[in-house]
Amino acid sequence: MSLNCKLQISINNISEEKAKAVEKALEPDNINFPKGLSLKVEKIDNKLVFNFQNNGNMKKLISTVDEILEHVHVSLEVIK
Repeated sequence: MSLNCKLQISINNISEEKAKAVEKALEPDNINFPKGLSLKVEKIDNKLVFNFQNNGNMKKLISTVDEILEHVHVSLEVIK
């Protein structure tokens, strides 16, 4: 059975500079995404919003979200 899932994660109160740095750090991750899984990153006001959409294996969604959030964390630590 295939599940369709949408997940939105927001980082609030992020500066324009930090948001751009995080987006740039994630660019290599947006290549060769698993089949049925997509990610759209957008800056809305003072938030950086990650929109995941999954049509398929939930384990792939969970592991991809975990990996993306780890990269976000590392990039934010580097630019402190």
